[in-house]
Amino acid sequence: MAYKISDDCISCGACAGECPVGAIAEGDGKYEIDAEACLSCGACAGVCPVGAPNEE
Repeated sequence: MAYKISDDCISCGACAGECPVGAIAEGDGKYEIDAEACLSCGACAGVCPVGAPNEE
């Protein structure tokens, strides 16, 4: 299942830089993950300082 970024996101961009497929982009007030491109690898969750990315 794809990861999704919660409202806890502080828009630091750490997750986007870590995504191996470029599925994360800055959205409206927080970063967003393209569920179609997400590999569910968890790299984003591993670098997020606030634990915003979670598996759906």
